[in-house]
Amino acid sequence: MSEKSSESASAAPFQVAALQMVSTPDRDRNLADAGRLITEAACGGAQLVLLPEYFCFMGFKDTDKLVIRETPGDGPIQQFLSDAAREHRVWIIGGTLPLQSPEANRVLNTTLVFDPSGKQVARYDKIHLFNFERGEESFDEARTICPGSKLRTFNAPFGRVGLSVCYDLRFPELYRKLGDCALMVVPSAFTYTTGRAHWQTLLKARAVENQCYVLAAAQGGTHENGRKTWGHSMLIDPWGEIVDVRDEGAGVVMGGIDLDRIKAVRASLPAYRHRVIG
Repeated sequence: MSEKSSESASAAPFQVAALQMVSTPDRDRNLADAGRLITEAACGGAQLVLLPEYFCFMGFKDTDKLVIRETPGDGPIQQFLSDAAREHRVWIIGGTLPLQSPEANRVLNTTLVFDPSGKQVARYDKIHLFNFERGEESFDEARTICPGSKLRTFNAPFGRVGLSVCYDLRFPELYRKLGDCALMVVPSAFTYTTGRAHWQTLLKARAVENQCYVLAAAQGGTHENGRKTWGHSMLIDPWGEIVDVRDEGAGVVMGGIDLDRIKAVRASLPAYRHRVIG
């Protein structure tokens, strides 16, 4: 290969995928469904795969997740993520799974990142806990989830990746504190009501204000527990353009992380460089 062609190959956009799911109260069935979608994404050229929040379990009641909680480094969900990363030689960001917390009646809602060798390289415990009351809709994650306290990023081959989960999306200061990222990820399970109202607006805002790519993997459909989630998993570029989106149902959203696109946007409108607060 010539020097010129080698340079062209190295500059090719890094392919990422977001998986959209409609998870069930059956952990093993969810893992099998996630496995099929990871295979589909990897066969389509994805080098990094993001799973949605609660990809492994959507119970009939909030306390159901306590039954399948795992200890750090041990459990079938963590083993599945590690094995899938190693089998397909891809980076996997494992949506969220319930990990043991210091409190017996609550868990941590945790994102784990595995490199292509299957090694865990990052962990983020969801900081902001969703609370929503309107009519018959009632959600209070603090009843069964302990909040995390530390921001987390990791270094991928194309640059820094910032970790966040679902309700974090409403707190722009979190994303600013993640620093200069090429990609920010948002595994989510937005409700149909809040998603229809705010999901795309918030995702675009995070991409535009940080002038980076945002990849969001969502739950999207009517679940066996009766809950309805908004879906619309998508990849957004640094200018706020939607690269790919899936409205409803299980499937794969894909696109490339183009570093030249990030540079061009930041050069033409250097807002990220002009910030003076934070």
